[in-house]
Amino acid sequence: MGKKNQGGLVYSTDQGRMCPQCRRPSSECVCSDTVSRPAGDGIVRVSRETKGRKGKGVTLITGIPLDDKALKAYAKQLKAKCGTGGTVRDGIVEIQGDQRDTLVPLLEQKGWTVKRAGG
Repeated sequence: MGKKNQGGLVYSTDQGRMCPQCRRPSSECVCSDTVSRPAGDGIVRVSRETKGRKGKGVTLITGIPLDDKALKAYAKQLKAKCGTGGTVRDGIVEIQGDQRDTLVPLLEQKGWTVKRAGG
């Protein structure tokens, strides 16, 4: 009558974390390679945000036209240039602190159109 509960294997003691879609180990997942973000408008936006971070500000960089692996490597370079930490979440690079003045010229050197967003 209703939908069958497929039940997704999430963790295996033999192989560790598992992908619930293709049921392979996360390191061998074939379905995550096909996931892509929608194409943006070609503009890289640099903004500052403090929401949900107990007043600590971070600089957000959105719209960088790179795949996930290259984006993580480029974010590592940006963090080193700024001398701070950060992360990549859902295609958005987060750099700790207000680093907009440092990041805008670095992004423009790559040939991208860069805009400061949100003040």
